Amino acid sequence: MSRYIMIRRLRFPAILLLIGATWLLHTTGLINHPWHWFWPLLLILLGVIMLAERAALAADGGYPVGPYAGQPYPGQPYQGPPVAGVPPYSGQPENPATTQDSGKNPEGGQS
Repeated sequence: MSRYIMIRRLRFPAILLLIGATWLLHTTGLINHPWHWFWPLLLILLGVIMLAERAALAADGGYPVGPYAGQPYPGQPYQGPPVAGVPPYSGQPENPATTQDSGKNPEGGQS
């Protein structure tokens, strides 16, 4: 697994730790207004994480190759593995339903 993906996966846990640490300091009485401390520290944390992601990308030589969560599947949409004796789905019904017209059937054509 690349360092870039690892840092991206640590983003949310780092924010949760910041929330917990800020409110723990408020509970112990070291800070009075946790919101006044939390949002600037959150901006700093997100900036540090973004810098770490860019550094990991530069060290690895670009974005990671291969599908992972958040990256679209390359090429055609996934059709599933081929099954012996079953033709692939074409999107059209094999036996279209016949319609009954009331003009052809004197009883109305509907059951």
